[in-house]
Amino acid sequence: MKIIFKGAPLSTQSIYRCTCLGKFARLYMTKKGKQLKEKYQWEIKSQYKGKIFEGDCRVKITLFFKRKGIADIDNFNKLVIDSLQGIILKNDSQIQELLIKKDYSKENPRIEIELLKIKKLEKELK
Repeated sequence: MKIIFKGAPLSTQSIYRCTCLGKFARLYMTKKGKQLKEKYQWEIKSQYKGKIFEGDCRVKITLFFKRKGIADIDNFNKLVIDSLQGIILKNDSQIQELLIKKDYSKENPRIEIELLKIKKLEKELK
């Protein structure tokens, strides 16, 4: 199954902030982050009409940027994965394998997410 989020990928650093309460740091999502997560969840609901996945799965995320740059691909997966919870996945702990890939599309920046149940994957490998 494939889900597509339209628009340029945004780094986790642009949607989460940290504040200190005494000696303890607290991470929170910004208003912009909450709006983006809601947008992603609506896009998932419009593209996926199935039941919540049971069991383990494999996730492939392809980030399509407008241009080549120095973006660290590990800063883009948290919000994407969090958006899947409660709609496609019960919990992100179901993800046993995660592949993140960077690509480029000047005219169509986006994020593509592919999910595959591990059982199905194991049958393909045999």
